Amino acid sequence: MAVIPPTMNKTFKNPVPTVDIIIELKSDGGDYPEGGKTPLRIVLIERKNPPYGWAIPGGFVDRGETLEEAAVREAFEETSLKVGLKAQMRAYSDPKRDPRMHTISVVFVAEAVGAPKARDDAKAIGIFSEDNLPKDMAFDHARILKDYFRWKKEGWKAFEF
Repeated sequence: MAVIPPTMNKTFKNPVPTVDIIIELKSDGGDYPEGGKTPLRIVLIERKNPPYGWAIPGGFVDRGETLEEAAVREAFEETSLKVGLKAQMRAYSDPKRDPRMHTISVVFVAEAVGAPKARDDAKAIGIFSEDNLPKDMAFDHARILKDYFRWKKEGWKAFEF
């Protein structure tokens, strides 16, 4: 049995860890349309619960779960897609990013093949490109997607300080 030092008997008000997964959809299992004529397509969900709006699939990291495991689980729970993680894009930590509480989201980029279906916290699901993103985005997801599309064009230099 672990002994908790007296200094650990505090109530902490730390930010809560979350993950968001930008799912790049491959409809036929072929190559991505980067640099081609067809725009890159991503999956977004319309939230069933507040805060309402369109969002990148994601959610809270469960106790005992890695960030990567949480990303794969949340993507499947909300979209029914089995994803392959490609990259950890970056973290977002603005205390105002989630109106419910202070969260830190680690954003992953993943790929999937198939037809997404709205499940769990998703009221609806849509496939979007940079040119037709919904206007009513939840959280800071409009900013995250702006960063994502910039990253797809410029590479990692998009995140240099």
